[in-house]
Order: sequence, then structure tokens, then C-alpha cells
Amino acid sequence: MSSGPIERRISYLGDRLRASRCQLCGKEYFELRDYCGVCGRKSFGKMDSLDLFYEKGKLELCTLITEPTNKFAKLESYVFGLVSFHDGQIMVPGRITDQIVPQAEMVDFSALEGKEVVPRFRRRYSVGKCDVIPTISLAFTFADEYYPYQHYSVVEPKKEYVTPGIVSYGVYTSRFRIKEGSIERSVPFIDEDAITAAVEAGKLALIHAGLDSSSVGKIYVGSESNPYAVKPIASKVAQVLKLGEEDEDVQAVDAVDTEFACKASSSMFKDAVSLINYPKSGIPAAMVIGTDNSQSAPRGCPGGELDRFVGFGASAFIFGKHDVIAEIEGWYSCTSDTPDFWRRDGEPFPMHGGRFTGEPAYFKHVRKATKKLMEKLNLRSKDVDYFVAHQPNPRFPVKIAKELGFKEEQYRDSLQVCNFGNTYSGCSLLGLAAVLDVAAPEERIIITSYGSGAGSDSYSIKTTRQLTEKRARQRMTVKYQAKNPFLNYVDYTTYRRLKMGM
Repeated sequence: MSSGPIERRISYLGDRLRASRCQLCGKEYFELRDYCGVCGRKSFGKMDSLDLFYEKGKLELCTLITEPTNKFAKLESYVFGLVSFHDGQIMVPGRITDQIVPQAEMVDFSALEGKEVVPRFRRRYSVGKCDVIPTISLAFTFADEYYPYQHYSVVEPKKEYVTPGIVSYGVYTSRFRIKEGSIERSVPFIDEDAITAAVEAGKLALIHAGLDSSSVGKIYVGSESNPYAVKPIASKVAQVLKLGEEDEDVQAVDAVDTEFACKASSSMFKDAVSLINYPKSGIPAAMVIGTDNSQSAPRGCPGGELDRFVGFGASAFIFGKHDVIAEIEGWYSCTSDTPDFWRRDGEPFPMHGGRFTGEPAYFKHVRKATKKLMEKLNLRSKDVDYFVAHQPNPRFPVKIAKELGFKEEQYRDSLQVCNFGNTYSGCSLLGLAAVLDVAAPEERIIITSYGSGAGSDSYSIKTTRQLTEKRARQRMTVKYQAKNPFLNYVDYTTYRRLKMGM
């Protein structure tokens, strides 16, 4: 059994890839040090802390592990190597992740060594159900493949808005997919879960914003696949992303988990806006993340019908008043006790109400929230450029869009369920991100989420000129992830194994 205190110390160093540099001689160390081994006592108090989390390294040497120890057994064979940073000044050991390597396959190490790599935040190894989940950023992917390197720098804001709005966003899905007919779904690698996806999406949102992470004073993480029954995952995300001012390894940020099925994150949009708009809050920016490794029983089991559409991924949005890319014009929410989908405590997979998940659940709430919002703002369908709905399957969002009077060109760009599956808490947000990727300034978007149990949030959003100005910082667009040449398609057996994770 792992030790909580030990895990805390290891994660504090490894989750963020912290290093040190001597101010006197410039020597760097992959560890937090009080003094330099070269300069001795005179360097005490003169050691700078370095953060390699957003940097790019190079794979110097590597080997194939064919018989991993028990804690790594679920990985089967994997590539392990030595990664350098800062022209070889820092050398760290790390695992190359997102590679399915059969034991019988020969690996051409010469083709791998010398390639640039990017740190990835992943589970470190397998532990028992009673243990703290070990995580680390000493896992790497190749920078010229699915996950490109993106430089993170803080940018001086150009404009302050009167009311808060969306400042940036980021979407993260795995390179692994399962394809059945016309539907593809994102599948987590074995060392991924809702926490790792949330960190990666939040990282992309910070890069897109050019925002100092210390200015984020609130983070909401919505999920229904939290690997813990008791313990927030928002606290881990806040620590890894260094949200809020740091003081003695504690972050000055309010972090909270939310749960309302697939609308656990969209519900927090209005909370984030309201909090920033409150003059006494002192919070300049807030982050909202929807993340899920969508659950389903295997086919042939009760509730296994969900297995045809569930996906994996996370969507992150940052709200603030500076360089807003989309203003929130208004919202409307509705709720009822309609138990169309549920998972009892201790059960591994959810159940659903079959045909009763349609009209009395999804359609009733999406219809009500959207119509009431449009009445409130005196809008007609022709006044809207894009419509985004929650996408539990390919049919539901199209049906409700047509019923509400929207044409195909108004909802087509948002339909992503056939590319990634239903990513639950991140699903409608992923559709919104796909629209923001292509929208022009001064265009109106209506997004209506849905959460089983049941309820909907509908928002009217108006884009600004900053939307197009920030696109140069957004390399991992939704389209990039959907049509990437480095996607890795797996069979059903591998899909079920990866969904179970480490």
C-alpha cells in the first residue's frame, strides 16, 4: 500500500517537473535543492526554481521494457528512456506513453533517439483500490505526432471588458480511437483518466489565453467518472497547473468538484461569471473543466447499450474580463427529478431508462431551456449563427435542432459525437469549442447542455474580435484532433482493456 505523505512529496516534484538552477554558476538540477553541489554553502538561498511542465525535451537514449514489474504490468511492453532539457543540462528518466508495443515487436531505437518530446501528465503505475492514485509528468509523447509542442507565455492583455466572458478554451482527447461504422470514439490510454484529461485541457486553455496561471482564483471540475468516491480531483488539477498564488506548496485557489451528469461543467459557466463580476471576490479569472472517461457496461450486459457512444476527453474554459473572446449575453436553466440515467454508489457502471431517456428527459429539458432563453432575449432562430446541443448520440441533437427551427448550417459544426463519442461532462463544451474554432467575430452562439437526473443550461454567447486574434495560439483545435494522421485505431478487446485503466 502506498503512503499518502510519500505520494504527496513525490507528486509535488514530479507532477510539475520541478527543477533548480544555481544563480552563481548556472548549474541545473532535476530536484529542488537549497544549495548547489558545485558552489556549496555560498549558493544557499540563491537557487532558482524551474518548471519544466510547459517545456520541450529530447529523447537521448531509450530501451524496451518487456517484463515490467507488478505495478507496471498493465502497460505490458513500453519504451523507457532518458530525456534531456536545456541542451542537456538536465537529464530525467521517463516513459514514452501512448505507444502500444507488442512484446514480439522489434523497436528501432535509432529512429526514436534524438526526437523531441513533450511532458504528459499521467498515472505513474497501478495501485490497489484503497491507495492514493500516483501521478507524474515523467511520461512523454513525441512532439511531431498527435500532441504538438505549444509554447506557453504570459501575454499583456489588450482590452478590459465591463462584464466577464470566455477568455480561452482547450480541448483534450486521446489519440486512440475505436471505429464502428460511421462513428469514432476517443479511447483513453491505459494510464489516463478523468484527472489527466482535465489537466491537459486546462494546460491548453492557459496556453490559449496567454494568462498567468496565478491569476486563476477559482476552478470547477465537473465529472461523473471521478476515480475517487471521496476526494476532489480539482485539488490535483489546481496544484499541477499552479493555479492561484503559491505559498509553501499551497495554492491560493478555491477548487471544487461538481456533479450533475453531463451538465456538471456547463452549470458552472454562470457561477464563474457571477463570481468574477462580484467586486469583493478579488478573483480575476476562473476555470471550468468538464472531464470524463465515460462509463458503460460491456455489450451484452444490462445497460450495455451505452457502450456504442461513450468517449473520453475534457474541455476547459477560462472566464475573465480581459481579452474576452466571447461575451455571455444571458442564460436560462431548468431542472426536474427525471431519473433517466443513474449509477448507484459502489456500482461500476451506470443504468439508463431506455426509451424514457428521450422525450421526457433530453428533449423536454433542452427544448424548455432553449425556448425560454430565446424568449428572454427576444431571439428567433434566424438571429442565431450557431446552435450547440448536448450529444449523447448522433440523432438527438439533430432532431432537437430541427424542432427548434435551426438549419443544418447552424448546428453542423458543433456535431462532434461521431468523431469523439459522448464525452459526458465535456460533450456540449467540446461542441462549443468546435464552433469557436471556426466562428467569426460578432456571431451569436446558443449552447444548451443536458444532464440526466435531469436538467439543462442554455447560454447565449456573442463572439468578439479577440477570438480570431488568439487563434495563432490554438494548435490543438477540435478538427486537428478529429482528423489527425497519427490516430491509433484499436479493436474492441483493446478498447475495453484501455477503458479499465491502471
